[in-house]
Amino acid sequence: MPVSPHPLVCAPSILGGHHDNLAGSLERVRASGTSWVHLDIMDGHFVPNLSFGPQTVAALRPLDRDLFFDVHLMLTRPDHYWEAFAKAGADEIIIHVEPFYPIRKTLDAIREHGLRCGLALNPGTPFARALPFLPHIDLLLCMTVQPGFGGQSFREEVLGKIDEAHQHRLDHDLGYRIEVDGGIDRTTAPRCTAAGADTLVAGTAFFHDPDPAAFRTALTREP
Repeated sequence: MPVSPHPLVCAPSILGGHHDNLAGSLERVRASGTSWVHLDIMDGHFVPNLSFGPQTVAALRPLDRDLFFDVHLMLTRPDHYWEAFAKAGADEIIIHVEPFYPIRKTLDAIREHGLRCGLALNPGTPFARALPFLPHIDLLLCMTVQPGFGGQSFREEVLGKIDEAHQHRLDHDLGYRIEVDGGIDRTTAPRCTAAGADTLVAGTAFFHDPDPAAFRTALTREP
């Protein structure tokens, strides 16, 4: 079984929370005992849905300064907007490889700003598209559903991509985390970690579980 160089982390996606009470949803994340929260930002162009903008991130940030804000930009031009999310309180900003924009320049700018940077691949995007950028990122996000809406079914074919990413990390002595997002629950999470994932984004399953701490423990096997 692949062993990640990083401890397992559950990163609940606040998109799966109650949008009439995002502060309460953030409190549920904190109460689970995890150290990360995932924030999905959608522009209605790159993905067929809208979520929220930097003002929402800025409003949530003062409610918990300790949680690691993992901000996923599903935008056609993340290079135009990443700085607004940095100022709003992001700790890490993830951008996609699929749109046409200066990817390497944007990754470098995020890191120069003092944040961690990540790169995301949609389910149908081959791992090879990420190769030029892997030495320059802190996290590789392998989407396990087509981004845009929560509650979708897990795409099993992505497990092979996760394994590729993990093997490349080992072969080239790279330190990036491998994150998965989409259909992650108590059943699919172990399959992802067995392939090499170490950062588990869960939205619908986390917020529907009656015991968030037990859910987090089940995914990460932490005490």
